[in-house]
Amino acid sequence: MNPTVQISHVTKKFGPFVAVDNLDLSIGEGEFFGFLGPNGAGKTTTIKMITGLYAPTSGTCLINGHDVHRDPLPAKRSIGYVPDQPFLYEKLTGREFLHFVCGLFNMPAALVREKIEEYTEVFEIGDFIDRRAEEYSQGMRQRIVLSAALIHDPGVLIIDEPLVGLDPRSARLVKDTLKERTTKGLTVFMSTHLLEIVEELCDRIAIIKQGRIIYEESQTGARRSNGELETMFLELTK
Repeated sequence: MNPTVQISHVTKKFGPFVAVDNLDLSIGEGEFFGFLGPNGAGKTTTIKMITGLYAPTSGTCLINGHDVHRDPLPAKRSIGYVPDQPFLYEKLTGREFLHFVCGLFNMPAALVREKIEEYTEVFEIGDFIDRRAEEYSQGMRQRIVLSAALIHDPGVLIIDEPLVGLDPRSARLVKDTLKERTTKGLTVFMSTHLLEIVEELCDRIAIIKQGRIIYEESQTGARRSNGELETMFLELTK
């Protein structure tokens, strides 16, 4: 399995504070990868380096072989990113926001229309896609942002707390969609505190504590019985 995300000897310092310490991770095509850790462990800092929002103090982050910081455009074309606090332009409708995102990726007009219709159906956003974002609930925002992250068919989806604000039906839609897309080659890098979601969806996991990986599964396909991951996580991070 070829790695689509390759993190090599990555360290991030903020002054004397070491947020991420010599991190190594390799995530293959079509893998659903769970990145876990307690608050302040370095998860979000790692995600911001992978997406190019932070430059590492040392080390490299590669997406499909492209260095995110030295060769950013081809790397970022391959990324879809959903932060833990979804951002929308308040005066734009959901449809206008999706058109804006498609424009950033220079997608042809016919494909833009096709993709917007596709994700309107996938995430059931038709009832509010033409309303302004200032009227949206948290769950509505999350579904629009997820649509925006996937609309250009990225090879890698990086997602921080994917089920924030979603009702049970919407959460099921998101989980089913993400899992189905990994069968078609999408690599998902997910950070979450919801361990039951990790048990349900993830092929492989790593746990970070105080900027260092303290546990990593070496093989894709590990399945865990109900509650097993929670017990292990609590023991490792206590």
